[in-house]
Amino acid sequence: MIPLPALFAANEATWPAQRSFAVGGFTLREGGGGGRRVSSATCDGDWTGDQLDQAEAAMTGLGQPLQFMIRPGDEGLDACLAERGYRVADPSVIYAAPIASFAPAPDPMTAFPHWPPLAITQTLWAEAGIGPARLAVMHRASAPRAALLGRSGDRPAGVAFVALHDGTAMLHALAVPEPMRRAGVGGNILRRAAVWAGENGAITLGLAVTAANEPARALYASLGMKAVGQYHYRVK
Repeated sequence: MIPLPALFAANEATWPAQRSFAVGGFTLREGGGGGRRVSSATCDGDWTGDQLDQAEAAMTGLGQPLQFMIRPGDEGLDACLAERGYRVADPSVIYAAPIASFAPAPDPMTAFPHWPPLAITQTLWAEAGIGPARLAVMHRASAPRAALLGRSGDRPAGVAFVALHDGTAMLHALAVPEPMRRAGVGGNILRRAAVWAGENGAITLGLAVTAANEPARALYASLGMKAVGQYHYRVK
């Protein structure tokens, strides 16, 4: 299995911030409204209290909430932020599996990759709360990338975004409308994403999901994906 740091790197590269820059021992991200992941700071190694103060001031200057992504090895920062009044938000799990484990491929009519996103794809995302700011994140991601449109009973039934970084494909923005759930749509989209990723040179498919999303986690486990890492946010 690909090392966890490489999955974090692929996760960031395939869902990129509008701008990233260093402040002391931290990397700050300007998200442009694209969500918590692209608007959070991370520590790059050793840091001091003064550098943490500088990072907080810089985030305030961006007009963004004070928030940090806490990854394995960040226990000291986690404790310090707790003392400063930061709360835990969105505990998340990273899942991954080799591309080959997603066989057999789904029927081509059940999900298909395309780029740029079709109007119906954008509509389904919008109905799931994934609007223009997050679409802008997808457009910032380096190619190869694709939107995926799932179908069930000859009807649009779900969407997702997938992009590659250094041999790893990461799936983002998976959304299946409530009436279409529990009909195999999510699984078909993931298997089609794996086929597309393999054709574009990937050896691993990964994704991140909130720990509380038990139905999604059950789906990923049923497809042979393994929970390989965790992270959470600290928000002031």
